[in-house]
Amino acid sequence: RHGAVKNEDTFKTSPFHLDLWFYFTLQNWVLDFGRPIAMIILPLEWFPLNKPSAGDYFHMAYNVITPFLLLKLIERSPKTLPRSMIYVSIIMFVMGASIHLVGDSVNHRLIFSGYQHHLSVRENPIIKNLKPETLIDSFELLYYYDEYLGHSMWYIPFFLILFIYFTGCFTPVEEESRMPVAALLLMGPSSLYYWYLVTEGQIFILYIFTFFAMMALVMHQKRKGLVLDSNGLFLFYSFIITLVLIALWVVWLWNDKTLRKKYPGVIYIPEPWAFYTLHMSNLHPAKE
Repeated sequence: RHGAVKNEDTFKTSPFHLDLWFYFTLQNWVLDFGRPIAMIILPLEWFPLNKPSAGDYFHMAYNVITPFLLLKLIERSPKTLPRSMIYVSIIMFVMGASIHLVGDSVNHRLIFSGYQHHLSVRENPIIKNLKPETLIDSFELLYYYDEYLGHSMWYIPFFLILFIYFTGCFTPVEEESRMPVAALLLMGPSSLYYWYLVTEGQIFILYIFTFFAMMALVMHQKRKGLVLDSNGLFLFYSFIITLVLIALWVVWLWNDKTLRKKYPGVIYIPEPWAFYTLHMSNLHPAKE
């Protein structure tokens, strides 16, 4: 009964979803942040360059588990949310994450051949001397699918679903606007992951607009005498801490001339993987 209206629990408050937020945090760290690390750490003999890496299998699991967790989160909302928009967003999310899986798999495997993520495709030593030159266009197309189309179709629905869920996290009961200790403990790892998501995904504009929309909604609901419940506070404070982490990251790398060249726009937010290949690539030399 997806179309049923919960008239009787318009202001019903949900307890803190410790299980779901814990699973979110765990799988985000292991299956998303951990996938390129697994690719690098595990012996290359186990996953040859012409076969999927361990990170690719992590990505496949992420593409299945995350939509399921998002749907479970929406189901627990005390407010009836637009189901059609949720389903379309989930479909777009899976499509975008799957497109990203292919592009990211190839781009990360290129590290073993000497590819440097802090350089553009055409500036990479292993790419610019390819013959015929049309092969370079193919690699740029791969980069477009990975970094632009895949990220857009992945992250826009993801943040949209989180915001839609956030709209149902308000209560007129002041006592419900508290976070348990478990939420405080999860907030650090959750915020740090969102930092990675925003910086590596280059989606600061999407993130900041989502955050501003959250702030506007909080102020609007406050005029009605409504406050955030524990789940809403967890999500809202996680986004605030994420913004602080992004600011610290930018300040730290503000004078890095090489990364400045790679990210010349008004918004300067280097990718962690670009930082890795620029300053730590000597730890994993190119394979012959």
